[in-house]
Amino acid sequence: MSSTASIDLLSRIEAGKAAVLSQTDLLHREFGRAQSNWKFDGTRVTPVDIAISENITRQLRTQFPSDEFFSEELAGPAADAPIPLRARYAWILDPIDGTNNYAAGIAHCAISAGLYENGLPVYGIIYDLSRRTLIHGGPGFGVFDGRHVASVRQTEPTPQSMIGFHSPFDKTYAGQGKIVVENFKIRGLGSSTLHLAYVANGILEGVVDHNVKIWDIAAAIPLCVAGGGELYFFNNSDPLPVRTFDLRMKRIQYIGGSAAFIARARALLAV
Repeated sequence: MSSTASIDLLSRIEAGKAAVLSQTDLLHREFGRAQSNWKFDGTRVTPVDIAISENITRQLRTQFPSDEFFSEELAGPAADAPIPLRARYAWILDPIDGTNNYAAGIAHCAISAGLYENGLPVYGIIYDLSRRTLIHGGPGFGVFDGRHVASVRQTEPTPQSMIGFHSPFDKTYAGQGKIVVENFKIRGLGSSTLHLAYVANGILEGVVDHNVKIWDIAAAIPLCVAGGGELYFFNNSDPLPVRTFDLRMKRIQYIGGSAAFIARARALLAV
């Protein structure tokens, strides 16, 4: 880890890893069994999503009461309007990214916790259920895939490059989707967190996504950067620095990977 990191930051990183790992037994125990409900935006939620969000927040808030905590499962009146980030440190949680997979018994899903300082990503912690592996890291720290040091692939992209891609929610991007499918090998895992985390640890060569919101990739952004990758946000959808947390935010469109992959994808998509 970085020798220049502050004690404040290091203590949060260790506490964050412990908090995420403390929820893995619950995650595995209810996998494929949890009851489903549906939120205002048509996305699925289970009691496990809510429990993990509450448990992680409670553990970290006890240790860092001045921090702010934001979750996709935020409920109550606060969920109806953007919430400004005011504290130096903020945590952005997605208790189960890939809830559709989780409820159906498909293993590509993850617990995701991103630590932000003054609105910028400093560390990401992701528990990958399918591989039973903790992926974590941030700028100045590197990327750790379990106990192994990992990094973004720096090879030149080819038609054989495997990339993460989900069909665009907004069909006005169908033309771009067709271009992506025609030029790369596609893997649609049902978890945007894992798409970008797998870029950070070198499993995938890149990702193109038209559908995400900040909590989907909050933990994976610092991983990608730490692994030697970049992110390019198009259509004026750059969420950084994060100034507000808004459950009704517009979808983000971005490309992630090596500089070479981003250059190739941008040229193909004309963005």
